[in-house]
Amino acid sequence: MHKTLILGGIRSGKSARAEGLARRRQRVIYVATAEAGDGEMAARIARHRAQRPANWGLLEVPLALGDTLMAQAGAAADEAPCLLIDCMSLWVSNLLHAGDAVFGREKRAFLSALEAYPGAVIIVSNEVGLGTIGMDALTRRFCDELGWLNQALASRCQDVELVAAGLSLPLKGAPTRGQPPGNPSPGK
Repeated sequence: MHKTLILGGIRSGKSARAEGLARRRQRVIYVATAEAGDGEMAARIARHRAQRPANWGLLEVPLALGDTLMAQAGAAADEAPCLLIDCMSLWVSNLLHAGDAVFGREKRAFLSALEAYPGAVIIVSNEVGLGTIGMDALTRRFCDELGWLNQALASRCQDVELVAAGLSLPLKGAPTRGQPPGNPSPGK
């Protein structure tokens, strides 16, 4: 089934774009990779929850995305829900803190499950390739790993879009799949 990757910087409108695309689907499960490590992050998570449609499901998955995709797969594409995964940058951060063995295993499992998943998947990720090189080893590794993951995802997705200032620029696939470019719900 159809896979879409939405890339962008912080506060670019990428999550709003992904949610706009997901609203066209019958059954949506929002797969959140964030963990509320502090009050500010808890407030961000609460704000995102409040803005999503009430009929969407929610799975909080800080590490095991591959297992999550496999668990949600139905017998046929029309039975599998659309999964909106937000976001890869937080997932990569979680994996880096879990250690190299977990990182490698979970990344392989996710990419394999993504290829096999029979339903639509919309993936949100930060584009880190436009910034400067990090000053410390962990920041450089994070940027490298996320950049490589984004490349692997882009090769597996039919559509790839870059969002900047709330505007969507198609990089691969159909320009907008019948959706007007831009941010369908500003302010996210």
